[in-house]
Amino acid sequence: MAAEHRIPTNLRTLMILEILGRADEPLTPTQINDRLGLPKQTVHRLCTTLEQEGFLTRCTDGKRMKPARRLLVLGAGLMQSGRDFHSRHQILEQIAYRVNEAVNYVVPQESGMHYLDRVDTDWPLRIQLPVGSHVPFHCTASGKVYMASMPPAPRRAFVAALDLKPLTDATLTTPAALLEELAQIRKQGFAIDNGEFMEGMVALAVPVTDPAGRYIASLAFHGPSQRLTVAQAIDQKSIIQDGADKLRDSLFE
Repeated sequence: MAAEHRIPTNLRTLMILEILGRADEPLTPTQINDRLGLPKQTVHRLCTTLEQEGFLTRCTDGKRMKPARRLLVLGAGLMQSGRDFHSRHQILEQIAYRVNEAVNYVVPQESGMHYLDRVDTDWPLRIQLPVGSHVPFHCTASGKVYMASMPPAPRRAFVAALDLKPLTDATLTTPAALLEELAQIRKQGFAIDNGEFMEGMVALAVPVTDPAGRYIASLAFHGPSQRLTVAQAIDQKSIIQDGADKLRDSLFE
C-alpha cells in the first residue's frame, strides 16, 4: 500500500479515468477507489478536480461520476490521431466503395452525434454532412444506435431528458415510441433513419465496439431516398457490420 501511495498525482488521475473508461456504468468515487486502493480523500479530491475542470460530471443522483465533454473530446481526438486515423479512414473508403454511398464514423458528444470521419461519393446528388457536423440523437441512425447500446435504465433516463423535436413528419416525438424502437435496434443490431432527420434521406448505422462489446462509435452510411431505399440499405448491412468489425480490430489490435 505504501508503494501505491507514492504514485504521482498525474498517474492517479489517469488511473481514475481508465477505471471509468472500462466500467459499463457511472461509478461513485468510493467505487472507483475500491479498484484503486488509494487514500479515500485523495480519490474524492481528484474526482472533484476532474469535475470542476469539465472532464467528469455527476449523474442526476449526485453521487456517480461519468465522462463529461472535455474527456469525450479528448477521447475522440485520440481516436482521430496518427496511425489509427489513417487505418480507420482506409476502412471507411473500402466500405464506401462497396455500398457506393457516403460512409460516416460518428461519436456521441453532450449535445448530439459528432461526425468524426467521413468518405463521400462522386454522385452528383449528395447529402452534405461534412466532418464536424453535429446531428441529434433521437432522429438519426447513428444516434439511435448509440442510445440502444445503453442498459435499459440509463436509456430511459437519457430519452426522458431529450428534446424530441420533430425535424420531419417521420420523426419520433414521444419517449414511448422512441424507446420501443431502441429496444428493437438493440435486438437486431442496427438502426435505420427513414427520413426522420432529413426528408429524402435514408441511413443505416451499426455500433463499433471494443473487444468487450462496449459501444465506441457509430458506423453509418446514407444516401438520398431517390437512390437508396430502406430495403436496399438493409441488404447491405453485412458490409457495414464487416467494416465495424475491421474497425474494432484495427483500433484495439
